[in-house]
Amino acid sequence: MATPRGSSGRPSTVRGSLVRGASGTPPKKRREPLPPAEPVADPAAPRAVIDYALQRRADITRFHRGGILSSDFCDADPYLLKAAKFHGEATEEDCPACHSPNLVHLNYVYGDELGPYSGRLRETKDLPSLAQRFGDIGVYTVEVCPDCHWNYLLRTYRIGDGVPRRALPTPKDLREDP
Repeated sequence: MATPRGSSGRPSTVRGSLVRGASGTPPKKRREPLPPAEPVADPAAPRAVIDYALQRRADITRFHRGGILSSDFCDADPYLLKAAKFHGEATEEDCPACHSPNLVHLNYVYGDELGPYSGRLRETKDLPSLAQRFGDIGVYTVEVCPDCHWNYLLRTYRIGDGVPRRALPTPKDLREDP
C-alpha cells in the first residue's frame, strides 16, 4: 500500500520562517519599572564630587620640571578645541602650560535620562535648570587652552532631583531608521 506524501514517519517541516498566524515583528519588550527616587535636598547642589586639583597641581609641577612631555597634556582633540573656541567659558586663570590668558572651561553633561542629548556641552548657568528637570546627570568640567592645546579634566559631579525618568525620545532628524 502506498503511503501518502509527507507521512514517511518523519515530522513534517514548514517552509519559510513564519508559522501561520505569527507576525513578522518581534514582540514588544515591556518597560521595566523605574527605580525608587533618591532623596536629594538641593537638586542643583553638586554631589559625588571628584576634584582633580591635587593631581593637576602635581602634573603641572612635573610638567615644568621636565618630568612630563608637553605632548602628554597639550594634545587636545580637534573637536575639543573647536568646542573651546565657540562654547568655552572664560576663566580668571592663565594656562598652566603656556601662560596664555585664553584658558576656558567646558561642561559636558551625561546621563541616561538625556537620551540622544547626552554628551553635549552646557553652560554653567544652564545646569540648575537641568538639575530641576532630570533625576541624575553627570557633569564633567574640562579646562582647555586653545593656544597650546592644553586640556585637563578638573572635576566630575552629579546633579539632579533624584527622581528617575525615562530617556528623552530621539527626534526624527537624529534617527537612523530608513
